Amino acid sequence: MPQTAARGQTPATAPWDAGLAERICTLVGGATSVAYFYEQADDSTFRYRIFNMTQVLNTPGSDVSASWFFLADLHRLSEIADIADLLVICRTRYDHRVNALINAFHCRGKRVLFDVDDLVFDTDFGHLVQRTLDQDLRRAEVWDRWFAYSSRLGTTLRLCDGGITTNECLAERIRAYASLPVAIVPNFMNRQQLEVSEPLYAARRGRGMGDGAPVRLGYFSGSPSHNRDFAIVESALETLLEDDPRLELAVAGYIEPGPLLVRFGDRVKRHAFCDFVALQRLIGSVDFNLVPLQYNAFTNCKSELKYFEAAIVGTQTIASPTYTYARAIRHGDNGFLAKSHQWAECIHAAVEDTVGFDAMAARSYEDARTKYAWFNQRERVVAALGIA
Repeated sequence: MPQTAARGQTPATAPWDAGLAERICTLVGGATSVAYFYEQADDSTFRYRIFNMTQVLNTPGSDVSASWFFLADLHRLSEIADIADLLVICRTRYDHRVNALINAFHCRGKRVLFDVDDLVFDTDFGHLVQRTLDQDLRRAEVWDRWFAYSSRLGTTLRLCDGGITTNECLAERIRAYASLPVAIVPNFMNRQQLEVSEPLYAARRGRGMGDGAPVRLGYFSGSPSHNRDFAIVESALETLLEDDPRLELAVAGYIEPGPLLVRFGDRVKRHAFCDFVALQRLIGSVDFNLVPLQYNAFTNCKSELKYFEAAIVGTQTIASPTYTYARAIRHGDNGFLAKSHQWAECIHAAVEDTVGFDAMAARSYEDARTKYAWFNQRERVVAALGIA
């Protein structure tokens, strides 16, 4: 199957690449200072739950300063605990170093909050999560790895004074597990995402769809564990590609299209996993963003980020009606919702509505920019931290 690189250039360095001395100086800057903590930087949870939060808090003129720290920084633990007024630990597994970090803040009379973006802290959901993620349940090491990971997260959570998460469904699970107060800050887009996305939307605005041009569908996988999700839509895609020669499919990330789709040759293109800036360009190259999800407690706790990442570049989303997507998408107005047996029908209807495409793109773009842009989040972030 043809494989193409993501369009556009990958940034030479991540925007969060900064030395420890610089990050400590950033922490000192405000009347109230917030230290965020994560095991190590990555392009997913760290970006959304820490980097984006600090970008909001550190806007010019703010009386709040925020910075981030990792396990490798804990040789400066006492200094960080002296400077910061509040600690937010994000999805970090318990060990003696994390215990020392929490104690350092508590001994100084300072609060510690736990931020988590997935139902991964409660071992009661272990079987469901592993099955949803298509893990090999026959292997003992799968169970050992999950229970070690989940229970260590849960232990860290229970040592904290409160929680922050992405939606009410997940907040309910945190309250039930840890009996803690929980605030909600949905995932949102940072400055860099908007800087690359808005020109993409402007370039395609009014271009519409139709006139015999290819209609491009896209599936964008952020991890290698979405096989069961993709299987929901795979047979529908086979039927649609067979019936409509205009259709093309881009599959990005870790998913490998199976034999049902490989036979369509270069109408099905495989793209390698790419950074979040290049991903926006890739999403902007398709007309419809497909988000099939199994329906269960784990998937209902997931964020709606695939909707707004597509909407901000003018790409329309067709998603399973899980908790967050059913609340973000108004079917037929700013996107489409498809139950497991409706995918072929829903994609066909979306593709045929060439007249309404531009208007829907405009509505979803405005919705994403209003609700999920970094510059509209400060009040919510500050309230969740309890420093308003």
